[in-house]
Amino acid sequence: MVRTPYGAVRGRHEHGIAVFRGIPYAAPPFGPLRFRPPVPPEPWDGVRDAGAFGPTPPKPSYSEAFAQYLSDPVVPGDDCLNLNVWTPEPVSSARLPVLVWLHGGALTRGSSAVPVYDGSKFARAGIVFVSINYRLGVEGYGLFPDAPANPGLRDQLAALEWVNRAIEPFGGDPGSVTLAGQSAGAISVGALIAAPRAQGLFRRAVLQSGPPEAFERDKVRRMVRRMANRLKIPATAEAFAGVDRDVLLSTQAEVGRLSSPVLGGPAFGIVVDGDLVPQDPLQALVDGAVADGVDLLMGWTRDEHRLWLVPGGLLEHIDRMGPVALAGAMARCHCGHEVPRGYRALHAKAGTADLVGQMVTDKLLRLPLRQLADARPGSSYVYEFAWPSLRPGLGACHALELGFVFDTGETPESAKLAGDGAPQALADTMHQAWTRFVTTGSPGWEAWGTAHPVRVFGGGRDALGGVPHEVDGGKTTVLDCVGTPDDRRRTELDSMVPAAADMAYTAYGLRDRELALWTTEDARTVVPDAPVDGTAARDTLPGRAARRAELRSAVRRLRRAGGVRGR
Repeated sequence: MVRTPYGAVRGRHEHGIAVFRGIPYAAPPFGPLRFRPPVPPEPWDGVRDAGAFGPTPPKPSYSEAFAQYLSDPVVPGDDCLNLNVWTPEPVSSARLPVLVWLHGGALTRGSSAVPVYDGSKFARAGIVFVSINYRLGVEGYGLFPDAPANPGLRDQLAALEWVNRAIEPFGGDPGSVTLAGQSAGAISVGALIAAPRAQGLFRRAVLQSGPPEAFERDKVRRMVRRMANRLKIPATAEAFAGVDRDVLLSTQAEVGRLSSPVLGGPAFGIVVDGDLVPQDPLQALVDGAVADGVDLLMGWTRDEHRLWLVPGGLLEHIDRMGPVALAGAMARCHCGHEVPRGYRALHAKAGTADLVGQMVTDKLLRLPLRQLADARPGSSYVYEFAWPSLRPGLGACHALELGFVFDTGETPESAKLAGDGAPQALADTMHQAWTRFVTTGSPGWEAWGTAHPVRVFGGGRDALGGVPHEVDGGKTTVLDCVGTPDDRRRTELDSMVPAAADMAYTAYGLRDRELALWTTEDARTVVPDAPVDGTAARDTLPGRAARRAELRSAVRRLRRAGGVRGR
């Protein structure tokens, strides 16, 4: 039993770890509190049972195509602003480091109840692990003229403030907090470490497959307006608050049906609000105005895009579309024709879908994370997860690393994405690196600097791209084996890379060639003057207008081909 600022809670001992689930950190965000900033929960008398996960926020279910890979349990109830704590020693004198986890799910799905996020292994390593729920979709990120923006992000801030006030009796040290997240959770981490109101609430941060970013306000408004049009109501918080939750969820799912991180489309996101998010988070962090002294661990998976393109057969469809798909990628990335030409020159054997996916991933994810690392050398650590899933076609896709970071590969939910028989040695290696970072501020490899060191996990026999790497202090060369994840030149690599490198090695300059393509003048050309296939440039203004129309049409065709916003 532990006493919180709002009342006592009773958890459970599970295999030597004390676990508390479903602790409210804010009041239920419904009724008069719907679409409003979180407020403290009502104190309770007696001892509140904390043996089971609390309610999950309202969210649509995954489509059948994604549900075969991703789990998203639903716990009914209104009291959805709750958190969970795993601790090895629930006494105030323990003063253990704390890890606060923000789940992914495109800000529309996910929860702290996903079994992959079990915090037991972190607790066994001497860390107090906290995972939270926060409002999602239109409830958490709808933009209205009559309500404050970013209520879901405000929930996360309230949970951090709860940790600062309440974690000590659970054995945690409020002065040694690491804030971590994946995908939308990492985007949230980026916004919070850049938020002036959150300064001092954490010492370190982990951004997995998500950059600091802010959406254009008009983009989020369009999502709300499309929902309002379908519901035949004004686009106001007051009007939306009068709509049944299930109706809102089904409408939200329908409006976002043709969206994906690769192809774009209507979506919810964090916006600059002049309050909690006073400016673009990436710009604030690169300028060094906030989060001074905060250590950063950040990275990506090698084949992020394959989670969105493989389910439903979209990858094969994009391959068939060829130049039209590349034109759509140019529109998505606002780049000139030299960028896809450069990718094709670097990776001649890659299919169109992989080129499109890597282009979009580099522009929207890897490039901003590299900019952040460049701005904070010596205190930033960069990784790439490169082990390919045992499920056909997924490669080292988005979210695959989670079962290894949490060391929960034995769960059926992890196997849905990784397949059966994922290497335990790789989980040991990654989990230990994250544990070291939370505990010491260093995950165990060289900090970012002019040599651009990137720790590659699980890519020894599948590495991307002709770069030097380090194994046991020695140097060797990895052959350029870019292609689809199911078509790697394993035999040639087997003869050159020691088996130990399958778990982790340090690559220098990994992806430098690709990311350099985005720094050229042509990459910044919003309206390309020539198509990807090399035909003559169109110099007239009517020609350019026609080109813009072609690019917009290409994006629409790609979305209609089967884009469904996943994670």
